[in-house]
Amino acid sequence: MYSFGPIAAAMSLLSTILSGLAAWLTPLTAGLSFGLAVVLLTVVVRLVLVPLGVAQVRAEKARARIAPRLAAITAEHRNDPQRLVAEQRKAYEEAGTSPLAGCMPALLQMPVVIALYGVFIGAGGVDEPLLTHTFAGVELGATMLGGAEGLLVAPVFAVLVGLIALVAWANRRYLMLPMMRANAAAAEGRPPVPGVLTYLQFVTVVVAVFVPLAAVLYLLTSTSWALGERLVLRRILPD
Repeated sequence: MYSFGPIAAAMSLLSTILSGLAAWLTPLTAGLSFGLAVVLLTVVVRLVLVPLGVAQVRAEKARARIAPRLAAITAEHRNDPQRLVAEQRKAYEEAGTSPLAGCMPALLQMPVVIALYGVFIGAGGVDEPLLTHTFAGVELGATMLGGAEGLLVAPVFAVLVGLIALVAWANRRYLMLPMMRANAAAAEGRPPVPGVLTYLQFVTVVVAVFVPLAAVLYLLTSTSWALGERLVLRRILPD
């Protein structure tokens, strides 16, 4: 995957930018420079992807608006699949959206996110030896399950993984559960029983245990940004 032309080119560009950011930060932050460069580069990329986040939230709100109508259509035409699909398509068209509208922005983000993550795990043969540098005295290539260095890296990883878990909890509490309840209430008039899918947010916590510190910094920054972005956009974008 990381040898695929466009992703490899994106990784090379991101690695160059990362080196420049680290060189700029070094006189100001010394041993923290490369770790902070990881954070700053992640923020820059997330800023570039904000329009896709806006499109995703707009699609969510559009689906929420037509949820009662879709529920009524399903109830009326459940025994006529062809008519059901036609009426659902009509409802989406009149609302100016589609069932895939929320998926496309996420899919468009994936190549960039994959390239960024690849840089932070040292994939694809990137020339800059990012993972040999340190952050808070720990090599960016160290992992939480790093064996002999366990005592050294444990405090740093404990803090970062704990923060990632906190973000995952907030994501479930303030984004996933309210969205599921709103959709179910609009469609059926009753709140849902929270499903196991709401716990998928915690996959990032498991991933953070196994990946290099650079990738852990990326996961914390990216998930925190995504949470804040969604909360802000849901509040400011019209229903």
